[in-house]
Amino acid sequence: MRLHQLLIDSARTFPGALAVAGPRQRVTYEELDRLADRYAAALASRGVRPGDRVVIWSHKCVSAIAVMQAALRIGAIYVPVAGSNPPARLSLIVDSAAPALVVSDSESAERAAQADWAGRLASFTDLLAQGEAGAPAPSTYRNEPDEPAYILYTSGSTGAPKGVCISHRNALAFVEWAAAELEVGPGDRLSNHAPFNFDLSVFDLYAAFRSGASVHLVPEDMAYAPAQLVRFLRDEGITVWYSVPSALGLMMRDGQLLDDAPPTELRACIFAGEPFALPQVQALRRGWPKVRLLNWYGPTETNVCTSYEVTDADLERDTPLPIGRACSGDTVQLKAGKEGEIVVSGPTVMLGYWGQERHEGPYGTGDMARQDADGTLHYVGRRDHMVKIRGHRIELGEIEAALTSMDSVADAAVVVLGSGIGARLHATLIPSGEQPPSLLAVKRHCAQRLPTYMIVDRISVRADLPRTPNGKLDRRRLVADLEADEP
Repeated sequence: MRLHQLLIDSARTFPGALAVAGPRQRVTYEELDRLADRYAAALASRGVRPGDRVVIWSHKCVSAIAVMQAALRIGAIYVPVAGSNPPARLSLIVDSAAPALVVSDSESAERAAQADWAGRLASFTDLLAQGEAGAPAPSTYRNEPDEPAYILYTSGSTGAPKGVCISHRNALAFVEWAAAELEVGPGDRLSNHAPFNFDLSVFDLYAAFRSGASVHLVPEDMAYAPAQLVRFLRDEGITVWYSVPSALGLMMRDGQLLDDAPPTELRACIFAGEPFALPQVQALRRGWPKVRLLNWYGPTETNVCTSYEVTDADLERDTPLPIGRACSGDTVQLKAGKEGEIVVSGPTVMLGYWGQERHEGPYGTGDMARQDADGTLHYVGRRDHMVKIRGHRIELGEIEAALTSMDSVADAAVVVLGSGIGARLHATLIPSGEQPPSLLAVKRHCAQRLPTYMIVDRISVRADLPRTPNGKLDRRRLVADLEADEP
């Protein structure tokens, strides 16, 4: 099976059904299929060949999805990049991916007029107009399952983005499992909260295309506007919602998500990408008792490799939500027995990083977990968030889990400020109500759950934590903000 075959098959089976609802456009499966063919002809006329990369630098729109499908149909590899990325960052991605073409919306094209790769740049409108005068769409490329389908660029530790190369087999192993697990069907309406360069969007698009469901694009400017998101969820009649926990947390805190009756059509809510504070999960479970809640885990390099479904029993829990058990056909183990680094092997493990040697064997995620007696995995934190203070090894995630178990704390992030004997643990808290906890209350709470050397030294209170464009905690920016505020 080829990834692009999902849309082609649904276009034949559900031609008049709504496929994509974008900010300003709604298209049926038949219309999207034809648009993808037109773009495929246009890409071919520009000399794009099997194995070439096509960067798609754009805000969310139907055309961006159609070009993704078009690239796959001619055997090219698509590289989605959010339109919010500045030209300077895109230049780094272009240098790495060496694309045959960069396709963009008109706004992005204007911003890159002076870039040294501007000669390879075409707007959606210009590309389509050029294709109209060319030959008809070429025959659909018959790829091998382990050929690359797309590249997702993530932040690299060296400062340059790195491209995670995903094959058709990798993507389909996850999509087939996820669509079956959630029983996605033609009547479903899936949300698309994540940008296309974030792996959460793979479920949104391809689970819909696999089953004839519709996918409803959340505009970028709405992604963290809680009241608008709540209206979107209800107005679009979303049946399956998928986002990072921070978006749901904002919707609950500032969008009054749980003030009214549960959305009539909603039957499943999935969250992934970062830990979800236990009090918020429990509030969601109490407010939506008939909605399935699933916690999915997995880095971009593996997509979703473990899953845990929340039950009423979790209302009594006082420890963080588990990440569950292996899924998507993968095998998930811990490097050091019952506690250690999470290591994944199986069909969803990436081909490798673009421009580097192909990845072989299991993938070490850099995430730490422990396994309980029944085999369920519990996330502990990042290996690279393990620090040493005064000779003690400390996992920052363990402290954050203790803090978010407080009723008065909606979210928390812990960082180390200073060095040597002057190093101290600083916790930034988002209160769940009007009255934030005092430092004394925080210390007392931590003392009941953590050793003395893991009790925070200082706290600060903020309305929000700094986030990356994908919605994850931006620890570097938080440290910089805290250091700038110090006397």
